[in-house]
Amino acid sequence: VQLQASGGGLVQAGDSLTLSCSASGRTFRLYTMGWFRRAPGKEREFVAAINSFGGNLQYSDSVNGRFTISRDSSKNTVFLQMNNLRPEDTAVYYCGLDPGLPKRLTATMVNYWGQGTLVTVSS
Repeated sequence: VQLQASGGGLVQAGDSLTLSCSASGRTFRLYTMGWFRRAPGKEREFVAAINSFGGNLQYSDSVNGRFTISRDSSKNTVFLQMNNLRPEDTAVYYCGLDPGLPKRLTATMVNYWGQGTLVTVSS
């Protein structure tokens, strides 16, 4: 499986940005795709996830209410709509795929990773 993340950029606080993650290669009937991020000097953290049914939407507390994860199964693409961005959202964002349906996705469950896309939010 190859994951291609895109959509990062430099924005100002309060702006919106949408990240995309397109999957190609081997396909899975059941899976969970998620977004993680790593801020400078910090550990990688979970952001959001969605399963192959388009359900079990998961969000971290820090983005809940501001970010929305969705998918277009016809295009094997997952999106992360990020609204009201804050400087603390600055990070490299990675998409990942777990060929399973965990109740709560963690990084250790991810079998396939995208290359990351940088989001920088200026104050």
